[in-house]
Amino acid sequence: MPLKSKLSMQIEKRKMIGVVGGMGPYSGLDLIKKIFDLTKADQDQDHVPLAMISVPHKIEDRTKFLEGATDINPGIEISRIVNQLSQQGASFIGMPCNTAHSPAIIKEVYNTMPKGVTFINMIVEVIKFIQDKYQGVDRVGVLATAGTIKANVYNDQLIKNNLIPIILAKEEQKELIDESIYNKDFGIKSKSDPVHKNALKNIELAIESLIEKKAEIIILGCTELPLAINSPSYKSVPLIDSTMVLAKSLLMYLNQKVLKKTINKKW
Repeated sequence: MPLKSKLSMQIEKRKMIGVVGGMGPYSGLDLIKKIFDLTKADQDQDHVPLAMISVPHKIEDRTKFLEGATDINPGIEISRIVNQLSQQGASFIGMPCNTAHSPAIIKEVYNTMPKGVTFINMIVEVIKFIQDKYQGVDRVGVLATAGTIKANVYNDQLIKNNLIPIILAKEEQKELIDESIYNKDFGIKSKSDPVHKNALKNIELAIESLIEKKAEIIILGCTELPLAINSPSYKSVPLIDSTMVLAKSLLMYLNQKVLKKTINKKW
């Protein structure tokens, strides 16, 4: 039998990462890819143990719930998935959906959190990342779903940490971001790979609008947005990929020794 590397032997002692997928389905895949990309690995056995459950047909749309279009709280199904991941051996669980971190939804998850499981809060990790990597920045742009904006998912956390949230005007939000995500002809939820050129153009216009409003950095606060914009900056303004932040945080909590040193020092 071939000798095992020291790294692969360390992995056998590690616990497992769990991913709550399906919101949207490509966002779950994107998180897993970024976890793999950030992992220091020379062979299959060096990669971290990971499980994802993606059952999008069971999870109600988060923005619909937050805007009152449905009474079905998606957090109830999400909490079931977290428990299923725990049963599979996951001890550090992440959820690549910013909107699902709204207090009205995530409280269902926290209320039924299994023992021995650490839930990595994406929003908290993004704020910590900004404070660590962008000290001195005050004005933070936020691109997100209407549900995330309405629930002040990022705004409250930014203000709490003495940062100024910069968001789009209501019409810009609707025409540039909501349409880019939900439009059945060109939105990212219907055209994920590749992303339609109309969605990409709209998102770029939204970024430019936040830059005009003097945003110093911009959070891509919907995990569908990095599927369209994968650059670390736009016209020299840093873009914070919330999915990438979550991927790095999950690895750090699991075992920081497996985290690859990246070329981009900001990551």
